Amino acid sequence: MTSWLAFILFIILFSFFIETIASILNLKALSPHLPFEFTGIYNINDYTHSQEYTKSTTSLALIENTFVTLLTLLFLLLGGFNSIDLWARSFAFGEIVTGLIFIGTLLLLSFILSLPFSIYATFVIEERFGFNKTTPATYFLDIFKTTFLLIIIGIPVLSFILWLFMNSGSAAWIYCWAGIVIFSLILQFLAPVLILPLFNTFSPLNEGSLLKLILSYTKRENFKIKGIYTMDGSKRSSKINAFFTGLGRYKKIVFYDTLLENLEKEEVLGVLAHEMGHFKKKHILKMMLGSVIQTGVMLYLFSLFLGSSTISTAFQMDHMSTYSGLVFFGFIYSPVSLILSLYFNKLSRKHEFEADNYAAKTLDNPQYLMNSLKKLSQINLSNLTPHPLYVFIHYSHPPVLERLKELANLEN
Repeated sequence: MTSWLAFILFIILFSFFIETIASILNLKALSPHLPFEFTGIYNINDYTHSQEYTKSTTSLALIENTFVTLLTLLFLLLGGFNSIDLWARSFAFGEIVTGLIFIGTLLLLSFILSLPFSIYATFVIEERFGFNKTTPATYFLDIFKTTFLLIIIGIPVLSFILWLFMNSGSAAWIYCWAGIVIFSLILQFLAPVLILPLFNTFSPLNEGSLLKLILSYTKRENFKIKGIYTMDGSKRSSKINAFFTGLGRYKKIVFYDTLLENLEKEEVLGVLAHEMGHFKKKHILKMMLGSVIQTGVMLYLFSLFLGSSTISTAFQMDHMSTYSGLVFFGFIYSPVSLILSLYFNKLSRKHEFEADNYAAKTLDNPQYLMNSLKKLSQINLSNLTPHPLYVFIHYSHPPVLERLKELANLEN
């Protein structure tokens, strides 16, 4: 066993161990006592229902993680990567096309492995807890559309990356970095117009008291917005949500139709004010810049590992290649990726508190946002008492109780 293989096996097993421990602790942190902040929002049956939902989703994730980890180890140790590479090379295409076949086959295998778990989550767990509105036709049509986008967008981008690293020498990572950044910015503008409408129907918010309330607030806060839309989120789930999309003067706010059905208009305004807070505090720009830096670091490190025969040997490869190096680098980079994700999750949680603060200070009544957070948690069956380790690893938003306590402090 080479030192690189030992390192890769350690990464896989360590990640599995940490994830398993965090999930078990999260289940043990479920409290039978309803937090007093949710008195009158939950009854005891609703609260028990939300905890059963956490248990079901966590249990499925644990089973899937165990299954995928075992298969990954077997695939790695039995030379699965080399077998696929030899098969891809048997077509005698050039390296870029061969690389597309190699990576595409790995993605297909990954999709096939995850599909039963996805189907079970959607049509068994989400159905059992009253969330699922997705029909089999919609589910598989979504897969077809996603695959179509992956082909028309992913193939040119991946081909571009492979070509650069094969032909541009030591500066390849810089050219690649610049290309990815430019493409990502273009995608930010195209997604709301060309991609999102493939999956959902967007309609301008109807004239009425809610629209007047929102426009009055945005005018008061000098916040220019291109449009306010509703989205047919109920087509797939009864969960509620809202989001901003677009950049600069093209930004739009989108409310799920389920959100408008379940929240009072002042509570909807609370959700909007929170999202506005992200823009006012420049959180979107900061996270984008962070992502740009992370991409650059990743590409630079990849350029250092590219062409390493010891890494190819660790994966039992007969041939070295740029495309296989890209895949293998993903394993080696995962510890760096984990550290960066922990940092960005922590930063994101800080941003959520700041956006809450902005909303509370600019709304006529901070209770608007507090009430919306409570209802969002109740309707979405959120875990009210997650374990700190699970929060540290996974949560990009602070637990709702922490947010409510911070908002309550602002009122006093």
